[in-house]
Amino acid sequence: MKKEQIREQIWDVMEERGIARFPRPVYGRIPNFIGAEQAAIRLKELPEWRKAKVVKANPDSPQKPIRKLALLEGKVIYMAVPRLREERCFLELDPKRVKGREDEASSIKGAFKYGRLVLPHEMRRVDLIVAGSVGVNQEGARVGKGGGYSDLEYALGKEFRIVDESTKTLTTVHSIQVVSSQIEMLIHDFPLDYIITPERIIETRHSYPKPRGIYWEELGKEKLKAIPLLRKLKKQKQE
Repeated sequence: MKKEQIREQIWDVMEERGIARFPRPVYGRIPNFIGAEQAAIRLKELPEWRKAKVVKANPDSPQKPIRKLALLEGKVIYMAVPRLREERCFLELDPKRVKGREDEASSIKGAFKYGRLVLPHEMRRVDLIVAGSVGVNQEGARVGKGGGYSDLEYALGKEFRIVDESTKTLTTVHSIQVVSSQIEMLIHDFPLDYIITPERIIETRHSYPKPRGIYWEELGKEKLKAIPLLRKLKKQKQE
């Protein structure tokens, strides 16, 4: 199936079976799901999570329990500004600054209230990447909501040497989001090393190459126009 078919199928099933949670409807979103908190607790079993001191996390609702957990455990969090619309396109959440306010700070609104906007070169090296997903398969392929921003954030991390080949990637999903279908992986798509459901941890042991950075030839004019940091980087490369 094509990625759009997988998205529509999963969104339909989650709504029909009452798996979806606020915000609803889930169409067009990284879907929040019943069991998101249990998936975050399951994540604590992963050695890479326990060792991580700096986590890059997506800002979507189903991963809020992970962001809260990270802050409670003293981990620094980086979240991308939605659609990378600011030149300082990442928010840094320092657990020392949000002590006692971890629940509020782990929300998007709270992250803007308590976080610090930073440029990629101001960021610490990331130990672990948490991504939001609509669908995944056990080979480590991922389907997002279709905007391509997670892949761009990963690419920026590579460009600024915040992440490298050894940086592990994971997602938390409901078991219904783990599909048996083949998922097409393009050159800019980053694979998942781990899939966490409320019931289990799946180590994908994928064979996909991780993107080397920004593939400028694949970026459309709309993305360049809408993302200030990309325009700046493009200009620097042309000088």
